[in-house]
Amino acid sequence: MQVGGELLAAARSVGARSLFVIGTGKNVGKTVTLRAVYEAACAQGVAVGLASVGRDGEAFDIGDAEPKPRLWLRPGTVLATATSVVPRSPASAVLEVSSRATAVGGLVYLRVVVPGYFELVGPPTARGVRDVAQRLLAYADFAVVDGALDRLAAVAAGDDAIVVACGASGRATMDEEVAAVGALVARLRLPAYQPSADCVEIEGALTPSHAAALIAAGERRQIVVADPTKVALAGRSAAGALARLDLRCRRTLKPIAVTIASIGRTRSFEPRAFIDAVARVSGLPVYDVYAGMRAA
Repeated sequence: MQVGGELLAAARSVGARSLFVIGTGKNVGKTVTLRAVYEAACAQGVAVGLASVGRDGEAFDIGDAEPKPRLWLRPGTVLATATSVVPRSPASAVLEVSSRATAVGGLVYLRVVVPGYFELVGPPTARGVRDVAQRLLAYADFAVVDGALDRLAAVAAGDDAIVVACGASGRATMDEEVAAVGALVARLRLPAYQPSADCVEIEGALTPSHAAALIAAGERRQIVVADPTKVALAGRSAAGALARLDLRCRRTLKPIAVTIASIGRTRSFEPRAFIDAVARVSGLPVYDVYAGMRAA
């Protein structure tokens, strides 16, 4: 199965020119998902731009020295990265030097000239990531960003497709990880508010304490936030609020699929049970990017 091709087609079907891969944690297959979409786009002759919220493509994780998925990039690929990790070989052409900075140096936009391994390093803020995603589209037809849950606000102002990545490295048990991804997808899929119905407008973010107060008060009106990233809830608090409150948003997002990584560094989940459980809680197409398998 061409998982990357199906994800790319799904992104295009919702009118998106960019795709964010958002993970439930570290080492849950975000980079592998990005790579699958990238390879599919290249195979179709699409000029691709790549970026990361953090750092991706290095041979070993700088935090724990564990091996990480590499990024072999083809000629014509555009990437945003730090000047400090631009390789002397293979060759790349500098398209633009940004005024933004990353954690390890200034930000630069490159076009790959000779195929080889490259690293992606992005700015540390959600606004910076948003700007990078938009800027890539000045040089490419489609952009793919390896995102992070704590930078979820980066998708708030865009028109991106979103893929959620989850895996055995996310939580200690399969049930906990399934619950986490279910709550995250439910947040991302908040429906649009109905102007004709009564509502409670939330200024800023809906916090756990505010949600608890609304639940305790038996609130039945629409609870309206600007967009799903303004729901500052996760796990059980998110599940409880979504079950008891009519949460809605003024601006909806475009989650299109979930990918799973059933094997983690210290544990593994039974692949078929995991993919089927994630499909049930998310209501989205679910793919195992390692096995090339889709949930029934």
